[in-house]
Amino acid sequence: MRQWIATICLLVLCSVAHAQAATVLVVGDSISAAYGLETQRGWVALLQERLQEHNADFNVVNSSISGDTSAAGLARFPDLLTQHQPDYVVIELGGNDGLRGLSLTHLAMNLTTMVQRAKQHNAAVLLLGMRLPSNYGARYTEAFYNVYQQIAEQEKVALVDFFLDGVGAVDGMMQADGVHPTEMAQPLLLENAWQGLAPVLGLKSQLKQAR
Repeated sequence: MRQWIATICLLVLCSVAHAQAATVLVVGDSISAAYGLETQRGWVALLQERLQEHNADFNVVNSSISGDTSAAGLARFPDLLTQHQPDYVVIELGGNDGLRGLSLTHLAMNLTTMVQRAKQHNAAVLLLGMRLPSNYGARYTEAFYNVYQQIAEQEKVALVDFFLDGVGAVDGMMQADGVHPTEMAQPLLLENAWQGLAPVLGLKSQLKQAR
């Protein structure tokens, strides 16, 4: 009987602890879905590991889907907010819009709406910025890059200037398709995201140096 009561108490305590953990929702495309890799090797899984190693009480939910555009992400975003009730939202979308040459006006509208809806749910937001290869033309690539800058400034949210910094077009960092990062690149993606995310979470970015 005592053992049964102790087990029940332990389960209750675990449930309470889990309920108190803040939720970090990552909404992205193949870059955050670890395309071509085992999911646990991706940067989002590495983020959860880092937080656990440092006893930071956060639960990371990866809701990234390969191939998602900003429109697709926006379409499923309300359900994700309702289901997970996140305290923090990381948005990593837009790359597929750019690679397909889609409307940057629509891209800006979609990302802005996601940011605003997250804020309406009292979630802090981190936007992961992207750049396009130069062969898409200087005018389009510059305008694409500026979408993220303008949204971050307008909506007063945190921004990682270029999420693929040190990864894109770097030997050994991209898979054979030239689009998706390799397993070797995942720790660097984590560091890029961490520099923007740690202050949002109220943590010191120097935590990475203790690893």
